Amino acid sequence: MASVILRFSKQKGNPATKIEAHHERTKEEYKSNPDIDTSKSKNNIHLIAPQMRYKAEVDKRIKESGCRVRKDSTRFVDTLITASPEFFWNMTHEKMVEYFQRAVDFMKLKIRPDMIFSAVIHLDEKTPHLHLCFVPLTRDNRLTAKEILGNRAKLSKWQDEFHEFMVKFYPDIERGTSATLTQRKHIPTYIFKSAAKLEKMQEDIEKVLKETNFTNASRNSEKAIKLIEDWVPRVETFRTNVNMLYNALEAEQKDNKALTDAFVEARDKADSRLTELLVLQNQLKSLQKLYSKVPEEIRKEIEAKKRSKEVER
Repeated sequence: MASVILRFSKQKGNPATKIEAHHERTKEEYKSNPDIDTSKSKNNIHLIAPQMRYKAEVDKRIKESGCRVRKDSTRFVDTLITASPEFFWNMTHEKMVEYFQRAVDFMKLKIRPDMIFSAVIHLDEKTPHLHLCFVPLTRDNRLTAKEILGNRAKLSKWQDEFHEFMVKFYPDIERGTSATLTQRKHIPTYIFKSAAKLEKMQEDIEKVLKETNFTNASRNSEKAIKLIEDWVPRVETFRTNVNMLYNALEAEQKDNKALTDAFVEARDKADSRLTELLVLQNQLKSLQKLYSKVPEEIRKEIEAKKRSKEVER
């Protein structure tokens, strides 16, 4: 059974430019997130389109409110809304847009509608999702994300109310697991950068191996050896990091008895971090599969060089 997902990220200072670049797809490539297919970015849909740059949208609302702003004030909130991947399987485009529009309708009931300055559906990544940004101003013009989002108990209530609202239209959907309960942490950006680098190296190696024949075997073998020598330790580091992250998440889930059963029954949809890790693990399997295809003589030569370097140390 699919789960609804609702996440908040408080933004202080001036991170608006970076977030805008991601949400509005203003860059030509996104190396930190290899899941983004920029050729599909034209299919992204604005349910609420910003009229100005994000910073200007935020500054305008704060200035017009005349509210007090401290150095550590949350200036806007970046909200992620989606569902576990299987929810979108076999769903028509119209029904998918309808799901996110209902989510926006829910947000408008919970916060001042005029404080939402952007709501964009991303269809250029593996799982459709919505980024909704709003300025946390109360109806009496106080800038206070703490009052709107609240503490852990109130955030859990947000999850309950979101599920209650959405289940009216999607009876089979489950309540999402609260990030405050799982102590969810984001996967470090460098992991995705490593994944993107390894994917490019994998393509280069596969190309060399595919083009190797009787006439160029010697030259191409030398080229393959150089590529694979650099590639293998990177794969090992990548494998270690992914496994450490996965084991940490598994321990977090098992330590909380209230979540153990849910984790066992639906480990592939516990939260977005697990989904991201499963994607990384699939890439790791692909990398390991490639190494098994490397000709035995090349693997032996690389192993011999590796042993030689270890002796030198």
